[in-house]
Amino acid sequence: MPPAQGAGVGFLAVDSGGSGLRVVVGEVGRPVSVPLASGESVRTGPRGIDAGHFMEQLVPMVRALADEAGCAEWGTAVIGATGLATLGDGLREELPGALAREFGVRTVALVADAVSAYVGALGIRPGAVVAAGTGLIAIGTDLTGWRRADGWGHLLGDCGGGAWIGRAGLEAALRAYDGRDGGSGPLLACAEEQFGPLPGLPGKLYPRPDRPAVLASFAPRVAQCAPDDPVAAGILRAAARHMAESAAAVCPTTGEPRVALTGGLFRMGDPLLVPVREELAKRLPHAQLVAAAGDPLDGAVRIARDLAAGVLTLPADGVMVHVVGVAGRGDHF
Repeated sequence: MPPAQGAGVGFLAVDSGGSGLRVVVGEVGRPVSVPLASGESVRTGPRGIDAGHFMEQLVPMVRALADEAGCAEWGTAVIGATGLATLGDGLREELPGALAREFGVRTVALVADAVSAYVGALGIRPGAVVAAGTGLIAIGTDLTGWRRADGWGHLLGDCGGGAWIGRAGLEAALRAYDGRDGGSGPLLACAEEQFGPLPGLPGKLYPRPDRPAVLASFAPRVAQCAPDDPVAAGILRAAARHMAESAAAVCPTTGEPRVALTGGLFRMGDPLLVPVREELAKRLPHAQLVAAAGDPLDGAVRIARDLAAGVLTLPADGVMVHVVGVAGRGDHF
């Protein structure tokens, strides 16, 4: 990618996810600021991600960081956003102009959170990353384009993610409560401890706007039971198969690509990690499983540094990676 016209060395980098915004500012060749976090997720509306609500949260955070850094203008901004690929039309149309007006930003990269997670985990090299939290998505690149698998939300996919594991665990608890095959007594006990009597569970779950997060909150209990409960262990094994299937769908088939796992779900440890590693070894014997170097905010910072310095080589497609240059002109490098 050629140097962006008019881009300054100052940059801001944002990770926008289900738990809110995390923001840093920096300059090429210098350490970035301490991150600030909003704690409130950006709303979605008829046009997808609400650019106005995004800026309401971002502006005071960047101004606070600017005061500390002694700088009030940033030539480059990189926004890694959950839902950008499917809900990002409004953000792509409105955000570059808003950032230019507020902060003097002249070059903006809007990237899917899966892309910033990829760069944070692997840098800019061929491979695949499985990003798993409440949901799940796999993303891969051979550095000529992007491939993604799953990430379709808890009703249509996110197979193997936190909400998927939690829902499967609660189903096993309800099976035990009913006396049906496939039930788990340990998961029943955990479900009653966490949610109360199970006949009341639908009323506590279905009206909630944050149903995926509520389901995902039960996933650690599945991992807790897995060492001694074959039903719980089977749920995690099935989740591992789903993850490996998604990774195999996006991983380059030639060379020696790297594969990394990133996201809060993997903090559940060996009950999940052991079967995931085993399934990846079966499906991707030519790939090298490596530890993730960083998180999505680290990825946004790496993209911002490279873009500000004019050395970004990340493939752009206008959806997963959308770079906007001077005066809001969309440049697909």
